[in-house]
Amino acid sequence: MRRAIRHSTIALCTVALMSACARGDKTADSARTVDSAQAGGRAASPTSTAGSSEAGWTDPNIMAFLDDANMADSAAGSVAASKGTSADVKTFGKEMVRDHHAMRAEGQDVAKKLHVTPAPRPGDTMTAESAAFQDTLSSMPAGRMWDKAYVDHEVAAHEQVLTTAQTASGATQNADIKGLIAKAAPKVQEHLDKAKKIQSKLGGAK
Repeated sequence: MRRAIRHSTIALCTVALMSACARGDKTADSARTVDSAQAGGRAASPTSTAGSSEAGWTDPNIMAFLDDANMADSAAGSVAASKGTSADVKTFGKEMVRDHHAMRAEGQDVAKKLHVTPAPRPGDTMTAESAAFQDTLSSMPAGRMWDKAYVDHEVAAHEQVLTTAQTASGATQNADIKGLIAKAAPKVQEHLDKAKKIQSKLGGAK
């Protein structure tokens, strides 16, 4: 379900909302390094879409977006699992790693089956946005504000991924890709619902 500001929650959320759940390897986060190696080094922000109209979405574009979304959420989740303060954030981060790693593997299987090489849309900014977000996660001190910033980002990211994935599904004629998106959507919605509950506990997005 493809993609610098530091030290403040507002700055982190701005990065999240500028994104449209990863294709460079700019941080030292261990899980991201593992995921990047498995994907040939790609990394990106989950919410950058480089435009949302159905026109111009090719199957390679769609597969790149889905792959990047999964990689970015898995990478950020790994940081949350270790750096998060609240038990809810730590648990959520672990779920992001587990679920998005599995979803990413399914996407790669579909791409291999279809002989589709993922390629971002022209003008895509996912790489830069993901790198900025990962840098901010790494540089912010751990604590409640970190937890809140991470969760606010996850809410915004999953909302946009759902919207973009729906657009992408409408743009492709391939049944396998449509099926991949249809299978992933409920899980992404589940993540969004959980993130919103945690966000509510932490005081909501500000």
